[in-house]
Amino acid sequence: MTDDTYADDSYDPVTNRSEIVFCYDAVDANPNGNPLSGANRPRIDPETQQAIVTDVRLKRYLRDQLDDDGHGVYVRNVKNEAGKQSSREDLLADRMRELDPDDWDLDDLDDDEAAELREEVFGTFLGASTDVRYFGATMSVDMKGNYEGFEDYLPDHFTGPVQFSPAKTLHPVTENEEYNSLTSVIATGEGKEQGGFDLDDHRIQYGFIAFHGLVDENGAADTKLSEADVERLDTLPWRAIKNQTISRSKVGQEPRLYLRVEYEDESFHLGGLTRDLDIDEERSAPVDELRNVREFTLDGTELVSRLGCHADRIARVRVVASDVLDVTVGDEVYTAGDKPSEHGFYDALREAVGDAVEVVDVYDEAAATMPE
Repeated sequence: MTDDTYADDSYDPVTNRSEIVFCYDAVDANPNGNPLSGANRPRIDPETQQAIVTDVRLKRYLRDQLDDDGHGVYVRNVKNEAGKQSSREDLLADRMRELDPDDWDLDDLDDDEAAELREEVFGTFLGASTDVRYFGATMSVDMKGNYEGFEDYLPDHFTGPVQFSPAKTLHPVTENEEYNSLTSVIATGEGKEQGGFDLDDHRIQYGFIAFHGLVDENGAADTKLSEADVERLDTLPWRAIKNQTISRSKVGQEPRLYLRVEYEDESFHLGGLTRDLDIDEERSAPVDELRNVREFTLDGTELVSRLGCHADRIARVRVVASDVLDVTVGDEVYTAGDKPSEHGFYDALREAVGDAVEVVDVYDEAAATMPE
């Protein structure tokens, strides 16, 4: 695929690489159960006792939020008219519905027409599949019906230019034993006799989770990822955790910090920014006693210092922090101000990288990214 595959005036290509830090916490919740454990227990590193959240879990939240916002999503859980899970063929046909198959005779295309159709199929599918522009997808599908044969004009897979690494909590976690065995009492018959059965309900007491992500400007052309798509990322994870963690085991999770560093230099990024974050053990409760964010203080000293050392390579830093998150940088403890745009951590970043710091107004900016 060439860089001019999507040559049109409406496509604003991504030119700079970005690195993302996204942190949220979980209180009496199961942030990512492991079905192979037999009881969907939280994923916990057996050596460090840190909770683990996979990138697949985060991307599911992001896809669901995109779907709720009205953006086209290819990888989703929907049922067909018969009430059965839609097949991959159904999902692909749904994303291709803006393309009229009657306009093309697949058995009688010359080279120029085949190239034109390939561009039409690419443009139609990617324009209707926001999640694929971000995360890519496997496309090995045999189509039937009206779109049979059109799948040959798509690649076997799209490699997503936006990728997240599996996340861990910044500290060891403790399973909340009070939730491990619950009994549900139900009426069992006409006489309203009550019976009960045990429920396995495994949750962690508290965990502060840190995800690292990367936006690859080189891979962005392959999925037609645009600057507008990248800007949408500045509000999407925050709102996804707010809106998509409403199931019984997931409730209790809140976004705490989002930071996207956009670099000036082509093909450059610092890497591993979440490893520059830590729990401030002096100002936090003992890890086995942590119950909520007000007992936790984030140490951002190394992160701010590292960004400051490379300030000349940074185009901008997009950031938003929770109003109840305390952050230490050096000997200073930074807290929220009286307005959403005020947090001492923003000032610490400005001291390090200058005017490149931009505070994200999540809900005002999100409104501007909604489909028309």
